[in-house]
Parts: sequence; structure tokens; C-alpha cells
Amino acid sequence: MARRARIEDVDELALAMPHVTVVRGSSGNPVYQVGAKSFIFFRTPRPDAVDPDTGERYPDVIVFWVPSESEKRALVQDPDSPFFTTAHFDGHLSVLLRGAHIGELDLDELREVVQDAWLSRASATRARRWLAEHRL
Repeated sequence: MARRARIEDVDELALAMPHVTVVRGSSGNPVYQVGAKSFIFFRTPRPDAVDPDTGERYPDVIVFWVPSESEKRALVQDPDSPFFTTAHFDGHLSVLLRGAHIGELDLDELREVVQDAWLSRASATRARRWLAEHRL
């Protein structure tokens, strides 16, 4: 069984994918890109993602692109999943994860989400090449 995921794993896993660059958002937050398309980013606190008890904005939201609306629904509707979405992301092929909850995933689960995020944004040629090299 894989160990629990950590925040640092996001960086390591994202950078392990080919052709990845990291740009910095306005607050210095990392934005992982492939072919100049973001596939994961650490979001700054926003009014749409708040603690229901205190109303405080979550300071630790990570956005992951997903391949399809059905994949998004599967992740956010699973009661055992730490992924969520907000109305701001309606129609956007991404899911949100609080950094504080990343340990609810094991490393293999996080790896799959990172790889799927990359695959959903990489060019068709890059995605095919990577899949040919990494899938049975």
C-alpha cells in the first residue's frame, strides 16, 4: 500500500511529467503547465471556497484539471473523496482539493489525478506518446 500523499508530492509528480513548466501566479503560487496550458495550480483564497462554519476563505485550494465532466462528477460525488467543486467551477473541467485534506489520498491516488490532469491538457501527440510508454 502506498503512503499517504503530501503537498510536496504535487510538485514532484507534476514535474515528473514531460514538458512541464512552472509559472508563478500573482501571489507566487505555482501553476503547472504543459504546452502553455495549466493542468494544476495552487489557488489564492477566493470567496467561492470558504469554511462553512467560519466563513473564512480556504487558503490551501489546489485545482486539478480532469478529462471529462463524468470524471469530475465521479470525484466530487464520491462521499469518500476529498475533492470538491464550487459554483465558480460549473462547466469547468477541474476539481478542487484542500491541501489540508491531501493526506486523505494515498500517493498512488494522487499520482493518478496528476497524470490525468496532465493528459487532459497535453497535446494529443504528447498524450499518445506518454500513454504508449506508460500504459500496458
